[in-house]
Amino acid sequence: MDDLKFGSRDKRGDWAPDKALEPAPIWLFPPQPRKILAWIPAFFFPYNVLFMISAVVYWHLVVPEPEVLQSFAWGWALKMLAINAALTILWYQAWEWPLYVKRRQETRFKYNHRFPASQPSDVFWFRGQTLDNALRSVFFGVPIWTGLQVLMLWAFANGHVQWLAFAENPFWLAFVVLLVPIIHDLHFYLIHRLIHVPVLYKWVHSVHHNSVNPSPWSSLSMHPVEHLLYFSTVFWHFIIPSNPIIALYQLHFAGFGAVPGHVGFDKVEVSEDRAFDTHAYMHYLHHKYFEVNYGGDGLVPFDRVFGTYHDGTREADEQMKARLRARKARAKA
Repeated sequence: MDDLKFGSRDKRGDWAPDKALEPAPIWLFPPQPRKILAWIPAFFFPYNVLFMISAVVYWHLVVPEPEVLQSFAWGWALKMLAINAALTILWYQAWEWPLYVKRRQETRFKYNHRFPASQPSDVFWFRGQTLDNALRSVFFGVPIWTGLQVLMLWAFANGHVQWLAFAENPFWLAFVVLLVPIIHDLHFYLIHRLIHVPVLYKWVHSVHHNSVNPSPWSSLSMHPVEHLLYFSTVFWHFIIPSNPIIALYQLHFAGFGAVPGHVGFDKVEVSEDRAFDTHAYMHYLHHKYFEVNYGGDGLVPFDRVFGTYHDGTREADEQMKARLRARKARAKA
């Protein structure tokens, strides 16, 4: 595909879309029903539906009976750890292999024209971003993810949190399913702003931001403290009356859903004339500029409310620069 039909390249060769980012149309005022109706399929497909299905399949094929979950045992916990690691490697590498190893679409639709392999740096283990990111994801991220998952299943099985049955609460649980992406965006924004506090940024979040030019394995490349904060999104289902399958969906949304935001490409080509959108641009701009777009994909409009939204335009660049200049001036005063 010709990526210049959808965007442009600067002098360095970095690509950017022509169309500015837009908030989720549910926040537009006055309401625009047509935009909302056109947006609904994109809300569900492909990622939300995919992670819903993965949670249901995981529940039936991997999770043991509630009677087993009531008593912690290394056997079923380690089985989950192994399966989560295998699924993570398969899913992440399914993006990494064609785009970054084989480079099948070269730099078409790639925001940063350079590939991480061409940028060795001492900030990464073994001076390589991809290896560093993969090791941090698999050896820190997956065990913490699994540990919180085990805790969640044990708590539901023992009645420490409210377990609602789908047959008895279909409408409420359907509503909670729809809340999962919103919970994720809200939780992500809150913990993300927290770890941008200077002391936490220096010791925790800077590990993730070492990947200025993110790729799929950058998604879960974090400090263990950030992993713990990130996957603690599951604890919302300890507060909201829920079901362990929906809590699993919340974890899958966090663990597997982190990839599209870090893929580094605006579109992934599936044929010479077809491609699908990754919706990665909002979070790419955060990696590029650091102090914008703290939220996930705009479902929760806090970036707009607090003036940290960047839609990719020159006007947004100027607003960001003015905000940072004003902050420096206040610091000196």
